[in-house]
Amino acid sequence: MALRLTPLHPLFAAEVEDIDLRVPLPPAAVAEIEAAMDRFAVLVFRDQALDDDQQIAFGLNFGPLEAETATVDLHKRRLKHAQMNDISNLDERGQLLAADDRRRMFNLGNRLWHSDSSFKATPAKYSLLHGRVVPPEGGETEFADMRAAWDALPERTKAKLRDLVCEHSLLFSRGQLGFTEFTEDERARFAPVPQRLVRRHAGSGRLSLYLSSHIGRIRGWPVPEALALVRDLMEHATQREFVYRHSWRRHDLVIWDNRCTLHRARPFEDSEHPRDMRRVTLQDSRPTLEQAA
Repeated sequence: MALRLTPLHPLFAAEVEDIDLRVPLPPAAVAEIEAAMDRFAVLVFRDQALDDDQQIAFGLNFGPLEAETATVDLHKRRLKHAQMNDISNLDERGQLLAADDRRRMFNLGNRLWHSDSSFKATPAKYSLLHGRVVPPEGGETEFADMRAAWDALPERTKAKLRDLVCEHSLLFSRGQLGFTEFTEDERARFAPVPQRLVRRHAGSGRLSLYLSSHIGRIRGWPVPEALALVRDLMEHATQREFVYRHSWRRHDLVIWDNRCTLHRARPFEDSEHPRDMRRVTLQDSRPTLEQAA
């Protein structure tokens, strides 16, 4: 089959038409989707009325899933699959989270620009987010193209960044919002891990910035200087010319490549409207320091 692709942005992101993800895909179709991901990095599939098992089955076409989610209060799980991330404002009973619920405070970190699971030793490859219930207004997701952001940097800056190694942790990103009340077990689970600042994207061969709000240090640099650099790079990489903004419809499935994009959630009236989004995340092949640079 030949995928019907409609670009959504001059640099990246495309909508895929006329495909039903509820049924098993032939290998040729899987290969076409992977090739499209290498080119566009973000793919939008409309009108996909998937259940949890179908979403997981579709994700497994592209590699192994992460074994478990990274969140707080794991004993209050709403979804049946440990591999499925609950990106919602709902508690384990399906009710809106209370304003002071610890999970709601933690989830506010999704509004910061980030790459999924960059805080894990082996970070994420693809994320597949499905909209089960979407609010009537707000709650968009923005994506930024890190390959294009790298290409636009001055050569002197590229040389400065090329070999830097950053440390990533959920402790760093949530700390930016004043969320510091972690248990000792959570501090151990979210201990900082090293990641390259500049990666070579395997599928396209292009170099890419590997940024995230989870960055809290650059190895060998004083912390204030490191964070100032990261802030400057974030401002550069998330300029409007590099950003696609996705307005959700019910049953949208969006796949993105965490190795060469950033994303963030936008606000909505979460005390009034439910937003039920479910994500499965594919694990990358190995830690970034072990990948070809």
